[in-house]
Amino acid sequence: MAGKFEVYQDASGKYRFRLKAGNGEVVATGQAYTSLSGAKDGCAAVQRAAAGASVVEVSD
Repeated sequence: MAGKFEVYQDASGKYRFRLKAGNGEVVATGQAYTSLSGAKDGCAAVQRAAAGASVVEVSD
């Protein structure tokens, strides 16, 4: 099963998204948005950025 974005309204009335893996585990969460469309735009931004993203190992 493919992952999915869930968009929801939090207790303070802001909109957020979470990305769930196919097994239902939350693998990413978004910031608070004032509008539903803002949260959906956030999902789209993550999709665009992840498509060509590389994995880079860093040290502290």
